[in-house]
Amino acid sequence: MNRWIKVLSLVIVIMLVAALGGCTPKTGETPKSAAIGNQNKTITASAAISLKDALTELQEMYAKKNPELKVNLNFGSSGALQKQIEEGAPVDVFISAGKKQIDELENKGLLVTESRKNLLGNELVLVVAKGKETLIKGFSDLSGETVGEISIGVPETVPAGKYAQEALNKLGLWAKLQGKLVPAKDVRQVLTYVDTGNVDAGLVYESDVRALKNGVKVATAPGDSHKPIVYPMALLKNSKVPAEARDFMNFLAGPEAAGVFTKHGFKPLLGK
Repeated sequence: MNRWIKVLSLVIVIMLVAALGGCTPKTGETPKSAAIGNQNKTITASAAISLKDALTELQEMYAKKNPELKVNLNFGSSGALQKQIEEGAPVDVFISAGKKQIDELENKGLLVTESRKNLLGNELVLVVAKGKETLIKGFSDLSGETVGEISIGVPETVPAGKYAQEALNKLGLWAKLQGKLVPAKDVRQVLTYVDTGNVDAGLVYESDVRALKNGVKVATAPGDSHKPIVYPMALLKNSKVPAEARDFMNFLAGPEAAGVFTKHGFKPLLGK
């Protein structure tokens, strides 16, 4: 009897060893749990609303090259996005339409300083509602009695609005237009006001012009009328996926992405 018990015990041990051996990954194989972990990695990028069309296209391009990663895009005015980050929003990459927001986050120690890059440039342009292009041909016409309301982004939170304020000041129009100005939460709202005819004119970026449905671009602000328009980007210190986030940033600063940005009216700086 004892002999049969010993034989049976040996058989059971052999079966257990074989079963466990079958569960061990072969040399060079990636465990399923590790593969699933890689697929679940998500990069969250907060970006100025003026980048929406270009970044949405680039998001699709990046996904094809990196199917194991997911990129979430969060758009808004640069000031609003800055506030979200300061309040602890889980963001990996921030792309602002102005240096002010990036500078303030850097001063508060929320950015990886050496990751900061100037990604894009842009131009400030004057757009008018349909039918107003014969009445408003340039900035000097804005103070005319026949011109109604003019929309710009709130200068304190919208970089385009700040550039607009600088340009109008330089051109001697800021004080004259105070009774006509209609503030907007971001450049896309300015476009909506112009497209719907709720205002006669608005100041936006060159890259926003292609999003107009009814409005028309009539002039570009002189380059020396405002500070250079620069879109900086940086990695956030609290990023949970810093390596992946850096790879996405490198993609955005590369030549392939530059072609897409150019198509959408931006001036790529190739990470300078």
